[in-house]
Amino acid sequence: MAPDRSRLDGFLEEAGVDGYLIDADSTDADQYYLSGFDAPDPFVTLYNGSTHLLFARSLEYGRAKAEASADSVERDVDYGYGALAEAHGPQEARDRVLAAFLDSHGVHSVATPPRFPLRTADGLRDQGVDVTAEDSGVVTEIRAIKADDEVAHVRETQRANEAAMGRAEELIADADVGDDGHLLRDGEPLTSERVKEAIEVELLRHGCALDETIVACGADAADPHDRGSGPLEADEPIIVDIFPQSKASKYHADMTRTLCAGTPGETVREWYELTAEAKRAALDAVEPGVTGATVHDAVCDVYEAAGLPTLRSDEAAETGFIHSTGHGVGLDVHELPRLAPDGGELRPGQVITVEPGLYDPAVGGVRIEDIVVVTEGGHENLTDYEETLVV
Repeated sequence: MAPDRSRLDGFLEEAGVDGYLIDADSTDADQYYLSGFDAPDPFVTLYNGSTHLLFARSLEYGRAKAEASADSVERDVDYGYGALAEAHGPQEARDRVLAAFLDSHGVHSVATPPRFPLRTADGLRDQGVDVTAEDSGVVTEIRAIKADDEVAHVRETQRANEAAMGRAEELIADADVGDDGHLLRDGEPLTSERVKEAIEVELLRHGCALDETIVACGADAADPHDRGSGPLEADEPIIVDIFPQSKASKYHADMTRTLCAGTPGETVREWYELTAEAKRAALDAVEPGVTGATVHDAVCDVYEAAGLPTLRSDEAAETGFIHSTGHGVGLDVHELPRLAPDGGELRPGQVITVEPGLYDPAVGGVRIEDIVVVTEGGHENLTDYEETLVV
């Protein structure tokens, strides 16, 4: 993985600053992307045509020199932190070290991401460094266009995702039905929590993990972000939405299927067919030069033609299609671009989800989601998992 330095060079020239500065740990996707280094504690990355890292402690120094995508790796101690701390206290010493680090690389003005530690910015300003927070999220925008190896990472994570979805479907499909309508496994209620545990175990076997997943049944499924809880019911739609991250590459995948053990009601069946149609319409629209707004409109057209509410037809709608059509996926599970009313032009290399859905507490919820990459000639669907409502 190598960041697109040429685009960042152009940004620095246009902004009229000497460098770009990030102060964060590697869970910040922009930090990881620019530094190429995975560390649990915050560190500083400077880009000024070359990439330079600064660590407060020596703990990560040796590993960073071996692993980071950096032209230099330095420590606070290299700039006399100990003596400065005795003379000025630890906070000002850190400010002076960071200013000296920037000065050593010919940097006296920096742009930062929109979200940047205020304490770091104020301390640098006290040392005479010009600090400006840019509002576009330039590294985030750069990350939206994936190189071939990044797409390969997403594809690999998606294969793990599909294995986990298969495990969830197996549990639901093989369940018995109790007298109260609850699904049973080995005589015990099959709960959302049990299915989520099985999903997480399967992902771990494939080198992936996730903080949370969605297994939501019935009325729970009517809230697009309800994680789901308690016993799963026969004849009710169960939304399973899995969005794992590879432990090795850090890249995510994302996929949703709606499953039903038993006989779904007529409305659920109609909604499922409409949602499958809406997804096909959206995928048919995905190609370079088309806006995310246009793809979103394709979904709204299908639902509105069937007489169902969307946020396009009623911005206050609480049922029907009540979210955007999709989002970018990469080092973050939600990143640029957006398939939404404000979605911009799609470009080759962008990895996006397409996930139409319908929701109503009286019915439940239905969502179907694939993950695709925009190509020069259209798009490639990275999802290789069947769509079926009744399992």
